[in-house]
Amino acid sequence: MILYPAIDLKDGQAVRLLRGDMEKSTVFNDNPADQARAFVDAGCEWLHLVDLNGAFAGTPVNGAAVDAILASCKVPTQLGGGIRDMATIESWLTKGLARVILGTVAVENPDLVREAARAFPGQVAVGIDARNGRVATKGWATETDVMVTDLAKSFEDAGVAAIIYTDINRDGAMQGPNIPATEALARAVSIPVIASGGVSSLNDLKALRDTGVISGAISGRALYDGALDLSAALAALRD
Repeated sequence: MILYPAIDLKDGQAVRLLRGDMEKSTVFNDNPADQARAFVDAGCEWLHLVDLNGAFAGTPVNGAAVDAILASCKVPTQLGGGIRDMATIESWLTKGLARVILGTVAVENPDLVREAARAFPGQVAVGIDARNGRVATKGWATETDVMVTDLAKSFEDAGVAAIIYTDINRDGAMQGPNIPATEALARAVSIPVIASGGVSSLNDLKALRDTGVISGAISGRALYDGALDLSAALAALRD
């Protein structure tokens, strides 16, 4: 199972939100590239980036910060937030991203996801963010009647590289991930599922790994707060 350190970008800084609330953000580093290098130096195999402003604006906002990270870190990097057309997808992948994450458009324009996955095999993931089993879009501000598993299953034949499943109520709350819901989703589809939201301890990571069906986990606040030591976590997952 791969551990993805998270860098959430807001106004050019690395922050963490509480349950997706832009008004409840904590700045952890005003130089996201420095933060990315620290994660890479600790041994991470991937980086997970989110353009928070972009998720609300519907277009990339923190491009300069992403560019700086890509220029200084050579591990594969995935990015979500504000990526809602083919031109933006192609632009980011050309700049060196390993994978783009499509969230809002997966609900509003699923044909774009299919087109992108065909055009860029292995480089398109679907981000499914949910409250109480229902998908939320536009930076989690808009709740839909779409159920998580139904949306995931609709992409079974699309060739997407992964599904990143976030339980919004757990995100940034340091209360542990929603393991039953994440495991159920991973067993319902053949697409690799990455857990996000609330991953805050080594025990959380081990519990996700031990399901045997979850392919990755994203952690943010726990790494910044020191509740989770990245080097130790990576070593434990390797063992």
